This record gives sequence, structure tokens and C-alpha cells, in this order.
Amino acid sequence: MSQHKNLPVFVQSAAVCLLLCLCAGSVSAAGRSPLLLEGKKTLYQRVVTHPGARLTAGPEEHARVLQDPVKTFSVFYVFERRDGFLEVGPSTSAPAGWMRENEAVDWPQAMTLLFAERSGRMPVLFFKNLQALEALCAADDLKERLQNLEKASAAARAGQEMPADTPLLASEPPDVEGAVSASRFYLMPIRSMSAPFEGTKFLEVTSIDPGSGVGEKTGQGTTTDGAGDGRAGAALPSTGIAFVIDTTISMKPYIDASLQVVRAAFDDIEKQKLDAEVGFAVMAFRSSTQGRPEVEYTTRKVCDFTTLKDRKKLEGALAEVREAAVSTHDYDEDSMAGVKAAVDELNWSGYNAAIIVLITDAGPLRPGDPLAGTRMAPPELRDYARAKHIWLTACHILTPTGKNDHAYAAKAYRDLTRTSDKASSYMPIKAPDQKTGAESFRRTATQLAASLAGIVKYAAADAKKRRLAARPNKDPDPEEEARRIGESIGYAARLDFLGKQRGNRAPSVVNAWIADMDLSQLADGRHLATVETAVLLTKNQLSDLQRTLQVIVDNAERTKKTDSRDFFQSILSASVRTARDPAAFSAQPGRNLQESGILGEFLEGLPYKSDIMLLREEDWYRMSVGEQTAFVNRLKSRISRYEEYDKDAAVWESFGAENSGDWVCRIPLSILP
Repeated sequence: MSQHKNLPVFVQSAAVCLLLCLCAGSVSAAGRSPLLLEGKKTLYQRVVTHPGARLTAGPEEHARVLQDPVKTFSVFYVFERRDGFLEVGPSTSAPAGWMRENEAVDWPQAMTLLFAERSGRMPVLFFKNLQALEALCAADDLKERLQNLEKASAAARAGQEMPADTPLLASEPPDVEGAVSASRFYLMPIRSMSAPFEGTKFLEVTSIDPGSGVGEKTGQGTTTDGAGDGRAGAALPSTGIAFVIDTTISMKPYIDASLQVVRAAFDDIEKQKLDAEVGFAVMAFRSSTQGRPEVEYTTRKVCDFTTLKDRKKLEGALAEVREAAVSTHDYDEDSMAGVKAAVDELNWSGYNAAIIVLITDAGPLRPGDPLAGTRMAPPELRDYARAKHIWLTACHILTPTGKNDHAYAAKAYRDLTRTSDKASSYMPIKAPDQKTGAESFRRTATQLAASLAGIVKYAAADAKKRRLAARPNKDPDPEEEARRIGESIGYAARLDFLGKQRGNRAPSVVNAWIADMDLSQLADGRHLATVETAVLLTKNQLSDLQRTLQVIVDNAERTKKTDSRDFFQSILSASVRTARDPAAFSAQPGRNLQESGILGEFLEGLPYKSDIMLLREEDWYRMSVGEQTAFVNRLKSRISRYEEYDKDAAVWESFGAENSGDWVCRIPLSILP
């Protein structure tokens, strides 16, 4: 983001349909088309209204008023600009009236921020101006000032008047009220950026929440923040914990220990009288049976969620779990298939908090392995699980036989369980021998399970103590780390639960400044992200992107095998044949994938460097075979994730658009090409 100092405004209104039909081919032939952005062939001009804007019948001072006022933060397409007036419409099909040009601001891009998980940070504070935020961060008494600002914000939310000298405009809901639910649809566009302190950016933003609230209908006719997402109206967050266990030969002592952990967790629940509030499930995994049928299964559902009253059912299922009789085709196992099976096949609907605990002594099958049960690599699989509001943790047992695999596996599982740029829920457990390793694992996993099951007991009163907890050093005691991770995930789940119950919305502000790192952690010299960047795409755009990436993959694999020199030319040829706008592509030599127009104008100007978008033909032929394979595997993983986005109705918002191609979804910048 440091390369783009002035990013455009992006906001929305609850009252006006968000119809982002960005492809020219989607406009009705009988209607007028909005104006195109300068230099673009598929992106239309749009504006966002200011407070007090009104819609009139013509571009004259005394024209008949059609709407006064227009809802603040409404999005309109621009059909004509004339003498300081704009002819606008809420969709691309036809204009609806005129408004003054100074009553709206241009919005040419679709970038927005998302609040990061509240697993260890304070609420985001929205400041009136950059100077106030800079002065706060430069103050010697930063922590004391933050406490005073939180008190002032809480008082304002309780109906008291904010002191005149306060630098705040608004804040995220405080911990006692819960977080803004991850399932809400809110928008927070970036207007500009400043970076006066190393490792922290200050962002000028607009914020609006037009999304579906508790019991409100989405475009797909379903409800959000309530029914179908745990037990609506529950006083406590019921918790579902799924153990995904590696049951290959090398795991025998740890399989036994894993089952002991489940039994110990049930014992603890019984003592605490939590009964129906916590359920456990077990999913087993091995690897592919295609080349070795004796492996018996890739994944197997041992037992769906079971509560204390059905403990005998779980005990019976656990008694049947045993290690494989033969070795699998690789040292690495298909742990990604195990996690995906747990997400897809277990019945999470009865739980407000959902957690998967992966237990293995091996890394996941390498990306691109033809025998892997899913094409998604760890980063994409993490996004897949989090889109369904499931937290991921991984217990990685470091056995002597796997020492050459440890570094690869650790990176993969950190990517899978990442909670921020610098933090994850990955737990390495040293196992110099089976007896020592099994005992260390049993203690660590028991502590983790107890902390996760304790979600139902977490009270908002101890919020500050828990969210300020941080990893103490680079190599903490495994049991202490398990407790910290369990409480961190547990508290984040608690805040999300409270936010759903209250129907918390994102703050609505026209213009404010926020820090992209947690200010309370910053005071202690640590960096914890408060927001992450996403791009709003339509179903049509995501479909075009997926199709184009598949074209790149097909031609990359073909030219890699044949050593032919027509990689780019064949991509251009295939893209032209399948595109909505064939004229958008350029065959000029020396251009990269972005400059050729292949990946779509909606990805241009994004504030990050992409090895995919910047790829030139000579770069491809300069790569080693291994580098080309890794490149192709990354694209395959992205394609697989986009396919899941397309199928998941819960992540799409229609805002009244009948054509599903116009529905929109926030795609994290981290999984775009």
C-alpha cells in the first residue's frame, strides 16, 4: 500500500442497491450506458453521495426535486456530466435524475478494509484528523491516553455527550458489547495513507454498514447473524470442537493420546456442568487410496458432534480408531483433505463458536500432488474455513524421523492457522522419543481443549486482561502456549457471538483516520494488525478471473512439457476467444499479464506486488522447472478457492440485483493473483 498515497473513496448505503455490473456486456442494449472511466473499457464512473445531497429532474437550479435528501453514502453510476451537475442512476440500466457535482465524490475502485479478528487487539479508534492520531502515538503516556479514549468512547455509546476536545469520531464496539460480526456486510474504503512510524500505517477511511443485520434478509433469501449460524438467542456461545487426527502408522502413540484428550475434555465438561454447551467431533485422515488401497481411506468421519449426554456414542466410535496397517505413498499426509472434510462434512449448525484442532506428525501433501484430496493450499484453505467462521489450530508433533520435513510442515501449518501477518495458532510439540513426545502432546492438547471449551465461561468483564495477552517469547512452554492460543481464539469467538446477538454494526463516518496496527500493542513495541484489505468483485468478474487463470495454467503446463515458446501468445489467443470484450487484450510484445489486459481492469492499481500479474514471457522461460511448477500450483490453489466462493451463497450480497452475475463478494487481497 505504500506505493499508493491517494486511494479513492469507496462507500455504500443501506437504502440504495449496490449494482456493480462492471462489464460493459451486462448493460441492456435498450438502455443508456454509464460513462467509462478514463482509459478503461469495462469500468464505469461511479460516485458516492455526501450528506445533504438531493436528486432533481434536470441540471438546473430550480429543477423539480425528485428526492431530498438522498441517503448519505448512496452509490450512483454517472451517465452525464454537465455544468457542475451529474446525471446519475443507482444501476447501469438507466439514469434516475441529476445532482450537484459537489454533493458527491468519485469512486473509481473497489477496495475496502475488513476488521481483523479480535483475538488479541483493542477496538479500532476512528480519529478526526491525522494530527490527532500522530500526536497520540508520539506521546510518552500512550497507554494512559488510550484508556481515557476508550472510556470516552464507551460513554458516548451509552448516550453521553463526547467531550469537545476529544480527538475521536467513533470506534469499533467495545469488548463488553462484542465485535462487528464477520458475517456482516460493511464497507471501509481507503482514501489516503500516511506512514510516519515504522511498521504502522495511518489510513484515511470512510466507513458504512449497509449489510444485513439480525434476522434481515440477504439477496439469497437467507438470514445472517442469527438462525443457521449457531443457536440464535442463546445466552452463552455453544462451542463445537473438531479433532482432525492423522491415523497413519507413525502416529500410533499420538492417536492413543488424542483419544485420551477427548475423554479428558469430556471429564472436565462434566465437572463444570457445561453439558450441552460443548460438543466434540473426530475426523480421521491418512492419504490417497488410489495408488495404495490398503491405506483404506483418505478421510473418515469417526463421529459427528457429540455432547456429554451422548458420550457413550463417542466412546464407541473412538474405540474403533486405529493406525493404518501400511505406509502411505509419501512421508507427508493429506492433512488438507482432513481439514476440508471436517469443514464440509461435520454438522456445525448447532454451534456459535467453531474450532478445528489438527493433530499430525507430518506436513501436508505438497501443492500439485495429483493424489491430494483438495487442490487448495494452506492459505486458501484457511480463507475457506474462516469464511464459514471456523477457527483453525494445528498441533505438529516434531518426531526425529520427520526432521527433514519439519521446516516445510511448520510453514504450511503457520499459513493454515495464521491470525495476522505475524501470528498463528500453530503449536510445535517436541518429541525426541515416543514416550516423551506422547506425554508432552497429551498435556499440551489437554490444555488447549480445556481453554477452547472454556469459551462459554469467558465474561466480558475480563476482556482487557485477555486481549492484551501476548506471546511472551520465541520459544514458550507448549502448555502455556496452548493456553494462550485457546483463550485467544475463545475470546475472539466470544466477541463475535456477542456481536451477533446485539447486531453490532461498523461505525458510520464520512471521513476519519485509523491505525492499521493495534495501538495498545504498539505501546509495547509489538505489531498486531487491526484491518486487512479486500477487493469487491462481482460474480461475473470472479468467473472471468477464474477462467483466465485456468487458461494460464493450461498453457503453462503445455509449454513446460513441450518447451514451446508461445506461452503468452497462446494465453492471449484463448482469452480473446472466451472474453466478454475481446478488444480489451493487447498482443504487444514485452508486456506482462496485467498490461496485456488478461487479468481484468478491476485488478489494476492494487497496492501490492504480484508475481503473477507482473509475469512477462521472458520471466516464465527464465524459471527453473521447480519454479514453474510452484507457480502453476499457486494458480491451481487460487482457482480451487474461487470455485468454492462461487458455490457459497452465504458470502454473496445481491442488494436487490436479480442477475446473480451482479452479486458482490469481498475477496481478501491475499488470495488474488
